[in-house]
Amino acid sequence: MGRDSGVVAPILKVRPMFTTPLSYRHRGGNEPLLGSTIPQHFSVVVARFPNREAVVSIAQNQRLSYAQLAEATTELTRGLLGLGFGKGDRVGIWSTNNLQWLLLQVAAAHIGVILVNINPACRASELAYALQRSEVNGLFLIPGFRDSDYIGILTELIPQLRDKAGLPKDGDFPSLRCIVVYDPAAPEKTRRPHPGFTVWPELQAAATTVSSNELASVTETLDRDDPINIQYTSGTTGSPKAVVLSHHNILNNAWFCARRMHFNETDRLAVPVPFYHCFGMVLANLLCLSVGACIVIPCEHFDAGAVLKAVESECCTAIHGVPTMFIAELEHPQFHDFRLETLRTGIMAGSPCPATLMRRVMGDMHCQEILIGYGETEASPLTHLTAPDDSLERRVETVGTNLPHQEVKIVDVETRATLPLGTVGEICFRGYHIMQGYYGDAETTAKTIDKNGWLASGDLGTMDADGYLKITGRLKEMIIRGGENIYPREIEDFIFSHPKVAGIAVFGIPDDYYGEEIMAWIQLHEGETATAEEIRDFCKGKIAHFKIPRHIRFVSEFPMTVTGKLQKHRMRQLALEALGCS
Repeated sequence: MGRDSGVVAPILKVRPMFTTPLSYRHRGGNEPLLGSTIPQHFSVVVARFPNREAVVSIAQNQRLSYAQLAEATTELTRGLLGLGFGKGDRVGIWSTNNLQWLLLQVAAAHIGVILVNINPACRASELAYALQRSEVNGLFLIPGFRDSDYIGILTELIPQLRDKAGLPKDGDFPSLRCIVVYDPAAPEKTRRPHPGFTVWPELQAAATTVSSNELASVTETLDRDDPINIQYTSGTTGSPKAVVLSHHNILNNAWFCARRMHFNETDRLAVPVPFYHCFGMVLANLLCLSVGACIVIPCEHFDAGAVLKAVESECCTAIHGVPTMFIAELEHPQFHDFRLETLRTGIMAGSPCPATLMRRVMGDMHCQEILIGYGETEASPLTHLTAPDDSLERRVETVGTNLPHQEVKIVDVETRATLPLGTVGEICFRGYHIMQGYYGDAETTAKTIDKNGWLASGDLGTMDADGYLKITGRLKEMIIRGGENIYPREIEDFIFSHPKVAGIAVFGIPDDYYGEEIMAWIQLHEGETATAEEIRDFCKGKIAHFKIPRHIRFVSEFPMTVTGKLQKHRMRQLALEALGCS
């Protein structure tokens, strides 16, 4: 009917279909999403803070202001174009943390080159997998690190590199056409290890062949939704998957993370997490670059003493890390000799963060505004973060609420129906931060992101009425003992409160009677001793009897990924071998 028809529509009284609030939350925002590409946003930051320190690489004794970082990035960008790389090409970086890693990250974004992050711990088969899965066109690498001879590993895969320039088109890596090696100690003096390698000075020479107009014409073609990065999932189970992320994905994720942290150009962030991982590349490097803050690189690879020294010497206001890194820093023999009073904030993420550890970081490390973060590579990576003004209880017992412009829900693992508040189910995400997909794997992408755009995380958790999320474990880690669903996280958090316990991992192993039994691997504080019975006695009367671990093993270290995530599948395998069940 028309607006002026004079007929009043009846008011319908409809009984609500649902009376129980459901575990769904959409968080809007007072600020809109950034519509920029990374180079567009970076240029604004450089113009605002040209003289502010952008990066300090302690091991390399290098410091760059934002103006100097922009100049170095421009030279590298021209070098990439001069070597024949352009928009849509995939260039891998196989290196520990250093200034050149950061430069390549920014330079690649300026011309639409897709940066492929390769784990520094890769061996021959793992490197081959990454190069082939992402159809890498170019590879940047350092000569080696510790006992890993990167040059040797690569020439093992491509023997022709030893004899002649150029790469075989009919070999195992037909997409690969250029390999650039650089020595972080002196990139401009890098020597060619074999004829098939390009060295950093040649990259610098190639830069002189590209004009400013040529560079600008390429940058102007970029779109916020262009793919800009391929991140590999950490591979705690199965083969790593190649996650494709865009400018829009990661720039907004870094920006809104900074806003939640009250992070700005006056902050200085100690970055011990590896750049190759989303935590380092997005939530550290891009986080700082998005607001004009300073990136402090304490060391090539995590070293607790070096990190503590960097915090003190560089007056860092923030520090990131996974729980095992914070434990190593707190347990360092000279911990109390370092002055850490400048610390204010940071993010602890990557794996479950025990409340006891959080309290120690807030107290002993003076990091009163340390926040708990949660997410995954497929979500750019951050979905949830606590806030500085959250209550202590929420900051130590939850992972906070979703960031602005993101949706989250918790569903039944079988029916996929959204569950009532407070009910354990699988956590799902939707929004600007969801990956474009797994590179070259449409089938797995379709299994992970449903027809409505929801990404299934594989994590289990609960949501309260205010949208705060608690993580109870991984879907595949849930232990079913005699029909009881048991979440390892709950047991880990309790046993971690034992004064002798420095670290713990709980997982299930097969049992003929119960189906599964509980096993705990425990790392004690240095100088401490304990027995399995002592741990069980600590649990009795405090947690349900069926949650008390039947099998307890004391270890000096845990199998981990390079990002510090516990590899429970490896522990389970070793445990079964030790029990004669393999």
